[in-house]
Amino acid sequence: MGLPNAGAGAPALSAAPRAPRPEGLSRRRKAAMVVQMLLRDGTDISLSKLPEEVQLDLTRELGQLKVIDRATVEAVANEFLNDLESVGLTAPGGLEGALATLRDRLSPAAAARLHRETPSGATDPWSLVAALKVEHLVPIMENECTEVAAVTLSKLPAGKAAELLGKLPGERARRVAFAVNQTSGISPAAVARIGRALAAEYGERPPTAFADMPEARLGTILNSSQPKTRDEVLEALDAEAPDFAKGVRKAIFTFANISDRVQPLDLPKVTRNVENDTLVTALAGAAQTGGDEGAAAEFILSSLPGRMAEALREGVAERGRVKKAEGEAAMADVVTAIRAAVEAGEISLIDVGDDEEDE
Repeated sequence: MGLPNAGAGAPALSAAPRAPRPEGLSRRRKAAMVVQMLLRDGTDISLSKLPEEVQLDLTRELGQLKVIDRATVEAVANEFLNDLESVGLTAPGGLEGALATLRDRLSPAAAARLHRETPSGATDPWSLVAALKVEHLVPIMENECTEVAAVTLSKLPAGKAAELLGKLPGERARRVAFAVNQTSGISPAAVARIGRALAAEYGERPPTAFADMPEARLGTILNSSQPKTRDEVLEALDAEAPDFAKGVRKAIFTFANISDRVQPLDLPKVTRNVENDTLVTALAGAAQTGGDEGAAAEFILSSLPGRMAEALREGVAERGRVKKAEGEAAMADVVTAIRAAVEAGEISLIDVGDDEEDE
């Protein structure tokens, strides 16, 4: 029995049929046509993530496109849209894509093993060197010859290279920077050999029980210690392990260190993130304590705009005497705000001993 005639107002019995697929065109030609349509409509598309051979084939195919009739263009566009609509899920594609997606969620050891299984990890040792943390790159710059250090610096991303250079003693940093000028004549084969040697020596890092360096761990502990205990520990370290003591001092940051570690121009940025009552309590408590804390409080006030500093001084005078626990808690809040600004990249702390290293 035939279907009833669909008169006016009758509901549709089925969806409109899909447009026929264009015949006689290769997938490569269709892809080139889609790219041309997107570019014609002003769409900004990036092809750099495609394999190099695919980029070359696509560009060559695009160069062979001539005049194409409207019906063929519409058929290719409809086929492309239908294929897109049928996609339910996409994945990174390949081990490298999966590793890029999960890198921050994997342990360092697992990430390193997976990286070595990728094509780039197997053929480009510099990608493994560049993936090292800055503190793990410092030994390369200090232990290897100046020429190797200069090559390493040149193979790193600019931001990471600048941070690494800033971690070196002044004279060593200058020698390495000068040696960069002498790397232009090094052959690609020599650079590859250097990369393989460094990746084998420094890239294979055994798993450790702690994520942070020892200096950072002890510095965090001493940040929360009583000043007397902190001073006694540092004095003992100065006598028995001066290099380790220097690293610990860099990791320590308390209210008393503000005048030595924070640039005056950065303090207005930090105090904006501290509640006024908390800041007044911290300044009052520090002034009562005196010593380095009192000096830090005066440093903060002298670094703020005149009207703001005057208002805070009046607030401190009106606040009166502050309980020791309240003052310490408020000072800790100020320190937390400074550390948050550092982690956000808004300000930078002055490294302990920078002046001595540059002399």
